[in-house]
Amino acid sequence: MPNLLLKAQQYLQTFNQQPPLHTMTPAEVRKLRATAKKVNLPTNVNLSTITDQWITVRDGEQIKIRLYRPIGEGPFPVIIYYHGGGWVLNSIETSDASCQMLASMTNSIVVSVDYRLAPEYKFPIPMYDAYDVFLWVTKNIQAIHGIPEKISVMGDSAGANLATVVTLQAKQANGPTIASQILLYPVTELTYDSPSYYEFAEGYGLNKKDMEWFGNYYLEEDSQKNNPYVAPLKAKDVTGLPAALIIVAENDVLRDEGIAYGDYLKSSGVYVEQLMAKGLIHSFFTKNEIFQEEIEKTIQTVHSFINQK
Repeated sequence: MPNLLLKAQQYLQTFNQQPPLHTMTPAEVRKLRATAKKVNLPTNVNLSTITDQWITVRDGEQIKIRLYRPIGEGPFPVIIYYHGGGWVLNSIETSDASCQMLASMTNSIVVSVDYRLAPEYKFPIPMYDAYDVFLWVTKNIQAIHGIPEKISVMGDSAGANLATVVTLQAKQANGPTIASQILLYPVTELTYDSPSYYEFAEGYGLNKKDMEWFGNYYLEEDSQKNNPYVAPLKAKDVTGLPAALIIVAENDVLRDEGIAYGDYLKSSGVYVEQLMAKGLIHSFFTKNEIFQEEIEKTIQTVHSFINQK
């Protein structure tokens, strides 16, 4: 733990020298992040292919997905991955290294989704993109050599929000079956008032004001904060949702709402495994240059979870 805390502190010392997100425009933040160095992958990552593909979604537009295929003939479990970034930032490139590790270490096909971002594409467009890719995977499961009964949805932060919202959409539409949902430090409401929001309001990589900034860009109007497809904690019925693995970071404004969502699912009869990543901060899963060992441990946990049934 001391070594882990030191790594987090060293990262935050550098990160906090940058202007806070909420003091910039989305364009300015995207430009700043575009200069980030390419992450070096561990030597034990072995994949058959990595391919990009464009698929058509419900409004006739096309979005990009990236398929990571393990070595072997398959069929393989499938993990649909939605990247974090507050629905405003990042892309499939941000999570590329982690998705390569995820596919290799779990022996699964990973489908990473480049859903459209706010403020250019506000709610509900990112949510619809997320669900439409899920439908595309179910329709093309044989072609991509996936196992129909082993399709999981996964994401980090706002991507975890989209992942669990996909399960809510599938429930309402009586859609295809989802085997499990894997939620890393998920956004589950936009009230910004849990105890962890005040405990880690500044200086821990994601400020309280940053989350308010994200919410303001994602939503057309404030009343949408009560929509369960924005805030799954507001959902009136979560019975029958897929088994969930929820991992929260100890030092994160989103910690308490992630725990609360897990408790809500459990109280509704959903099988849930809840873990707290001690000493870690928000978005650790894609900070490969800092938290490589912790990412590997997380993926090992995911591997065990999706294969226990």
